Amino acid sequence: MEKETKKIIRIRKPKAEVKTPTVVPLEAVVYNQSGKESGSLSLPEKVFGAKWNPDLVHQVIVAMEANARIPIAHTKQRGEVRGGGRKPWQQKGTGRARHGSIRSPLWRGGGITFGPNKEKVFGKKVNKKMRVQALFSALSRKYKDGEVLFIEGLSFAQPKTKEARKVLDAFGSIAGFEKIATKKKNSMLLALSSRSEPVERSFANFGNIKVEEARNLNPVDVLKFTYVAFVEPKESLLQIANRSATAKAGQAKK
Repeated sequence: MEKETKKIIRIRKPKAEVKTPTVVPLEAVVYNQSGKESGSLSLPEKVFGAKWNPDLVHQVIVAMEANARIPIAHTKQRGEVRGGGRKPWQQKGTGRARHGSIRSPLWRGGGITFGPNKEKVFGKKVNKKMRVQALFSALSRKYKDGEVLFIEGLSFAQPKTKEARKVLDAFGSIAGFEKIATKKKNSMLLALSSRSEPVERSFANFGNIKVEEARNLNPVDVLKFTYVAFVEPKESLLQIANRSATAKAGQAKK
């Protein structure tokens, strides 16, 4: 008798629809010089929406600090110490150990063995794209922690420390930024869209405030200070966002 064959029919489930995540635009409040809200600003996603990459940030910061290191400590080897031109005594017959120079590291006043040398180079190479991405990662982390402030503009008729003190007190009245007016060290990094001598001289007497142009920001300064304030944020953030394009163009030439 012929065996009956059973057919197995498999029913495939329809594939689930893949939902694309909705990108929420980054919005920030802009304040004026008096610490009051004056509008809002849409932030660039690549600058303030980057993922936190601690390994990259650590590598870039260590390299930048090493490149800024200036060797000062220096000891002289036996060839650099003055004196010791002749043999102190004859090789044999004195009963004493043989020596060829009184400037040997074995002698007092002689050269130093394996001492620090100012000719040593501590510099490390870091690619431009790595520096830019580390800066974006640090700024994104600062923004998520609520430590980035956007200022519509700063204007001083004359460089006055008293006027700068009023501005700091006004910024300290903003919710979440109270430490700007009270923190004694590394309080705020003030990023300007362009250099302003009145602003720089007004804040020159504050040891906890640093004034810098936005185009010169780096991860070391961003993470060193508690708060980062962008003055004229549209122009300032445009300069920072363009740094990634500049870094790519520089690597393309190589």
